Amino acid sequence: MTKNPEGANEDFAKDLTAIREDIAHLTETISKLVQHQTRAVGLRTSDAVGDVRDKIVNTTSDAQDRIRAASGEIEASIERNPLTAVLIAFGIGMSVGVISRSRG
Repeated sequence: MTKNPEGANEDFAKDLTAIREDIAHLTETISKLVQHQTRAVGLRTSDAVGDVRDKIVNTTSDAQDRIRAASGEIEASIERNPLTAVLIAFGIGMSVGVISRSRG
């Protein structure tokens, strides 16, 4: 290290320049890291939304298939036993009529 004041000022200026360069490099590195993390979070979020969308589509499709199957079974049961179906419908209608009459 230099002992005269001019040499000390030069050393201080060099050190200060080096610190500024280090801070600029550190700022750039942190900026790149934040950008990378933001992209990674965006991709994970997009993947999660896609997975949820796929699950909803599959669940909806399964529910529709079950409803179609149940509807087919009900129709087949009505075709096999039409009198029973008419009596059940009559009983339900009478029940609804009695319940609505008692409330009114």
